[in-house]
Amino acid sequence: MKTVGVKQLKARLSEYLRAVKRGEVVVVTERDQVVAELKAPRRDRELPEDVMQTLDALAEAGEVTRAAAAKQGWRWTVKGLGLSPGTADSLDR
Repeated sequence: MKTVGVKQLKARLSEYLRAVKRGEVVVVTERDQVVAELKAPRRDRELPEDVMQTLDALAEAGEVTRAAAAKQGWRWTVKGLGLSPGTADSLDR
């Protein structure tokens, strides 16, 4: 995350826009007060709107941190406990 003043932002706008394209967040201040955040737009809108609103609210409250980069083909799969099939059935009750 980069923090810049309005004057510096105006003087080097292209540089900061390139940083945003790389995934960085640019925080803009005026008289030591944060007035804006520049960040890349979300592109993945696969989730229902109510879920997105809930995630946005959690992120604003600081409860979750949104991903800095989009998911790129990875998939999470549950590996299980590593026990062979039928193990639970063989346990004494």
